[in-house]
Formats: sequence, structure tokens, C-alpha cells
Amino acid sequence: MKILVADKVNQAGIDYLADAGYEVEVKVGLSPEQLAAEIPGYDALAVRSAVQVTREIIEAGTSLKVIGRAGVGTDNIDKEAAAEQGIAVVNTPAANVVSAAEQTFALMLACARNTAQANASMHAGRWDRSEFTGLELCGRTLGIIGFGKIGALLAQRAKAFGMTIHAYDPYADSDFVTQHDAILLPTLDELICTSDVISVHLPKTPETTGMICADQIDKMKDDVIILNVARGGICNETALLAGLESGKIWAVGIDVFDPEPPVDCPLAGCDRAVLTPHLGASTKEAQVRAGVQVAEAIVDELKKFS
Repeated sequence: MKILVADKVNQAGIDYLADAGYEVEVKVGLSPEQLAAEIPGYDALAVRSAVQVTREIIEAGTSLKVIGRAGVGTDNIDKEAAAEQGIAVVNTPAANVVSAAEQTFALMLACARNTAQANASMHAGRWDRSEFTGLELCGRTLGIIGFGKIGALLAQRAKAFGMTIHAYDPYADSDFVTQHDAILLPTLDELICTSDVISVHLPKTPETTGMICADQIDKMKDDVIILNVARGGICNETALLAGLESGKIWAVGIDVFDPEPPVDCPLAGCDRAVLTPHLGASTKEAQVRAGVQVAEAIVDELKKFS
């Protein structure tokens, strides 16, 4: 069987596939048309987030049995088209949870202490110490919207900083939340109104798109910090900018955008917006785990046909 790796999957995953006895071809940077022309004859396709696996590509993959994404979500894969063709779609939901939680906490600290702005000032040869008075996290309340694995890891780190943890997640197990010293609130409004820092950890769906908007920001405490290391579009960037300009929001830390890379991002150029180019999973450790785990999942599916 032949496997096409069409994205920058870690070499450890590629080696795993080769060691399992499969013929592996690595072809990164193909256009959608080139990928559609290349995919016939391959039994599996491995990607990360840069490649959009469209219906046209899936229908061209007449031998495809499995599509694997080295990452948490599968929004770049047309799952409906894959299901119609009987093609399995697999991913690596646990590979980057530690890295994503740490990136979120890094943005939280950077927002609270003006780290990015102070760094830029120093590199410009200035000593603007009096301009960068920050906030302590100790004693503040962190509100986590979506209390899964990443939310739980973030809660552990925040507790070490002396923060109180509020959580909102209608699908969360209450015992799981309690085990992580968090208080599960019954409504999103309660979390919005009581939190000093708000971090979203949700998949992007029609229900969550634009969840953090002007109406919600109006209900928040003054000097709130808002973080998004989940999916672009969950926070309305125009509303965030308005909150920053009014002084309602202390700072925002945003790692994800819609689209990516962003086009005319409203937050670009705002000193109180700490922006990073989707680095949640960008650690050496997470990339190795994602590569190996997607390879394992692809092999498990292909074994069903051997």
C-alpha cells in the first residue's frame, strides 16, 4: 500500500510508516489541482493544517482508505465527502494538549505584564519602564470556556499561580471539573461576568463562531484579559478591538485566526493585542507526538484491508 504525506508531518511519523512496511512518498507544497492529480493510486493521505482536503481531492482518490491529520481538529478535511466514499478520517486529539495549554499560559502572562510591548521597546533602544505597569494573576479568576484536556491542563497551571478557576462547558463531567479544583458554572453569562481572564477552548461550530462578541464583552469585568488558542472566529476580532480601544479589555492574546494567515486583521497594530501565528502545537515534542500518533492511526486503518 502507498501513503502520500502532503504536509510537513514530523519525520518520526514518516519513519514509523516506512518501518511498518508501507511505501511512503513525501510531496509537500502541492497546489489543490496538483494534489488531486497526484492522489489516485494512494491508499492513505497524511496532512497537517496547511492542506485543504476538499471534495474534489477526495473523489479523485479512488484508492483512498484513510486520511490522517497530525493535529487536533479535522476542519481542513471534507468529512462528509470522505464518509460518502467510505474513507476513514483520523487525527491526533491528545498530541498537542500540553503545548496548547502552555501557549495559552504564555499569552496570559504576556498580556498581564506587557511583555511583548516592553520587548519591542527595548529592541528599539528605549527604556519605557513606567509605561508597562502590569497586572498580577494571583488572586484573579480564570474563566475557561470548554473544559476538556487543554482546559484542565490550563487550570492546573493557573492554580499554581494562585488563581481561582471557573469553567463553563455543558458537556463536561462535573467530577472531572471538580478534580481539577475548578468551579463549574451553569451558564456562560455567569462565567463572563465573574472572570478576570477568559480563555476559550472549543471547536469551531456554527454555535461557537462569534461566541465572544460585543454583547458578551459589555458584561465582562473591567481590565479583562481574553485569550484564544482554540480556533479563529470564536472571538469577534472587531469587537475585541473596540473593547481594547474603550479600555474595557486590558489585553488580548490571540493565536488563531480566520482565515489563516489573516487578511486585514483588525487587531494588527494594536499594542494591547499579543498575536502569534498559530503556535499552539508548535513545539518539538508536540510535533513528534502528532507525527507518530497520526502514523499509528493510519496504520491501524490500513491493517483492516490487509
